[in-house]
Amino acid sequence: MQLQNIIQEKERLFFGSEVPEVYETDLFVKGVAKVHAVVLPETTEEVVALVHYANEKELSIIARGGGTGVAGAQVPITGNELIIDVHLMNHILELDEETMTLSLEPGVQLQEIQEFVESKGYFYPPDPGSKHSTIGGNVATNAGGMRAVKYGTTRDYIRELEIVLPTGEVVNLGSLNIKNSSGYDLKDLFIGSEGTLGITTKIKLKILPLPKYKQSVLLAFDTLAEATDGVLTILKSGIGPTALEMFEKSTIEYSEKFSGYKLQSQKGHAYVLMTIDSNDEGAISNKVETLNSILETKVLEIVPLTTPEEEDKVWKLRDNILVALMEFTEYEMLDEVVPINRFAEMIEYTKELQEIHGLSVINFGHAGDGNIHTVLMKENLDEETWQAKREALLDDLYQKVAELGGRPSAEHGIGIIKKSYFEKMSDNIEIELMKKIKNAIDPNNRLNPGKLF
Repeated sequence: MQLQNIIQEKERLFFGSEVPEVYETDLFVKGVAKVHAVVLPETTEEVVALVHYANEKELSIIARGGGTGVAGAQVPITGNELIIDVHLMNHILELDEETMTLSLEPGVQLQEIQEFVESKGYFYPPDPGSKHSTIGGNVATNAGGMRAVKYGTTRDYIRELEIVLPTGEVVNLGSLNIKNSSGYDLKDLFIGSEGTLGITTKIKLKILPLPKYKQSVLLAFDTLAEATDGVLTILKSGIGPTALEMFEKSTIEYSEKFSGYKLQSQKGHAYVLMTIDSNDEGAISNKVETLNSILETKVLEIVPLTTPEEEDKVWKLRDNILVALMEFTEYEMLDEVVPINRFAEMIEYTKELQEIHGLSVINFGHAGDGNIHTVLMKENLDEETWQAKREALLDDLYQKVAELGGRPSAEHGIGIIKKSYFEKMSDNIEIELMKKIKNAIDPNNRLNPGKLF
């Protein structure tokens, strides 16, 4: 069997020097290996044939979508990988309004999903920061995003998955039934598995009615500690925010420089951006009044964002933090998660590490669910110094995460970047169970070897 017999169009098959650079470089991983080939299938049948080819030639397989991953899960590391890039499998197949289910292929981008369902009066809640990520990649990492505090993560919206297994067999997991107590939940096993168990080729998503009204509010606090205290107060109040994002003044300043406009509040040193949604406009007004009441003595300023233009500007500032940072420095972004009551303690500890290790550290994140995005910045350090300081800081940081009962990844996955920390922070029995599952489904270690553990 030859690859050219499976993928006959030259624009969908790349060997050697023809492999585009994007497949052999990564912002966060040094020394990316060369690959055997890159293929761009358009159907499940082609994926099946490619898996059979990889088995025949004893090649490793990496499934890839939008390439927006930040943990190195899509990075070749041995030089013997066949990259199956599914971004051309990008069709929305069916909107079933009776079951409120959207059927689609794995290469559809998140932004397209959100725009499509909202144009029909529906709502797909998961909202990771990278709107160009694909739904297949979101499934692979169980992506969360900004609305997880109220609506949950990708896992909560997967009804069915079509999976190509390492053998080339195709299996459908899950169902349109709302309840199911029929054996092991195999569908959930594949969600968040980072392409190590199977290749997703079709997905059925649960969608919701689109809330009629929403309101965003910007809260300014004097310190990070006061901001996190404010977040806990909001969570206990019953307001039920849709999104609850926190960022430091020093963080948003990068985005301000990049975007060319200022945040709507310049008071204090820490901010919380909150959104509320409802089908009752009066309920939103009441919740904003409650917010003013419970935070009266804690907050420096409360700025309601009363027009779509104002709301769009502040959310763009939040979304552009990482894009802005790329303009100014090399960095490493983490996605550690701790119990919500330890959120403030963890952030304060990152500031201690900044002083101890001599690295600039900023924070932003999903304050409502304990997911912190700590960013280490290289700035003017030479490569050797940067790597030494980075490694020492990360050792201390993840030890603290473990002490607080947290985990190394909330939504980006482990990939290769966080493997050592994941192993240190996990019970040996837990890791062995994962390895047994991997071996049972993929005994030849064909799919994405060297990732996770």
